[in-house]
Order: sequence, then structure tokens, then C-alpha cells
Amino acid sequence: MIIKVCGMREPDNIRQVEALGPDWMGFIFYPKSPRCVSVVPAYLPTQCKRVGVFVNFNKDGILMFTAAYGLDILQLHGQESPSFIRDLRVLLPQVKLMKAFSIRTEEDIRQAEAYEGTCDYYLFDTKCESVGGSGRQFDWTLLQHYHGQTPFLLSGGIAPGTFTPPQHPQFAGIDLNSRFETAPAVKDVNLLKEFLQQFNNEK
Repeated sequence: MIIKVCGMREPDNIRQVEALGPDWMGFIFYPKSPRCVSVVPAYLPTQCKRVGVFVNFNKDGILMFTAAYGLDILQLHGQESPSFIRDLRVLLPQVKLMKAFSIRTEEDIRQAEAYEGTCDYYLFDTKCESVGGSGRQFDWTLLQHYHGQTPFLLSGGIAPGTFTPPQHPQFAGIDLNSRFETAPAVKDVNLLKEFLQQFNNEK
């Protein structure tokens, strides 16, 4: 299962979290987010995949950040269309693509059907007024309405003692963020370590 830690920014914190062994680390380029990265950190991870989080960026902006940060994966968290994602596939064939969907209802889950075949992964997050980082979990029983073949990660409200993996054939991983912070973009390394130890013991 993929473990992604998102909303990273501080060099020392990046090093400490990377040492815990997550698979992916996320950097948010959405200006309205309190976790937005405005300059390239003095240290970027080398032992895990780098994920860039974009909200309704144009293609030139995505290309610029992909090059500047050496991104391995693009997480598209806005209203990007299937055709927009297909264009990115041509422009960045070496990069994995992940479309995020904000979930509250069965209809929200069904939005993913239009994107089948365009992405490597989906991310299902909790619908809220902001873009991610709500600290709340949506109703995972809604996943029974997802019948696509694209693997997905789950985000929203995951914390130590609260996580039971859903039984779904396309479930691929989890995205950890606000419930593991001491401040926006500063992760509590001990809390993450506790969660990862708990998870590894239950595998």
C-alpha cells in the first residue's frame, strides 16, 4: 500500500519525514493553501517519489513546477478535464498523473467514470469549502459505488487509531496530512512514526 505524506515545505521536516520511509511526499502549489510552497526548499526528498499538488493550473505552470521540483507525480485537485489530463500525458510521458475528487455523495464518486483511462491513480478526498486539508473523513461506504479500474488513494481525517483499510479491489494507498501536523506544513514526526509502526504491525 502506498503511503503519501502531503503538505511538506520545511527542509528539516522533509528530511525527518523521509527517514520514516513513506512512498510519496507531496508539495502543494495552491496559493490559497496554508501549506503552499512558494520557493524550492533547500532539501527535497531523494528516497521517495515527489508529488506536486495543483489546482486549476495551466499547462505551462505545471511544466515549470515539474522541472523545478523534479516531480514524479502530478496530483490535479481542481476542475481539470479529461482532455487536459490527456494533453499532460503527451507533454510529460515520464510523470504519473493522479486526479483528485472531493467526495460527499454517490454522485461525487461517479464523476471518476469520465476520467477512466486518463490517469494512473485517483485520490478520493473529503468534500469541504477549502481544497483538501479538512481533517475529516468522508463516508467510505460510498466506495462501493466506484467500479472503475483505476487504483485510488484515500485522504481526509486519517489518524493513528482511526484507520481500517477499506475492502475494495482498487484501493492502493492513503494520503496523510493535517491530522499529523503541529502547524500547517509542519508534520509531527513522532505521530507519523507511531501511525506507520501501527500500520506495519497490522499488515
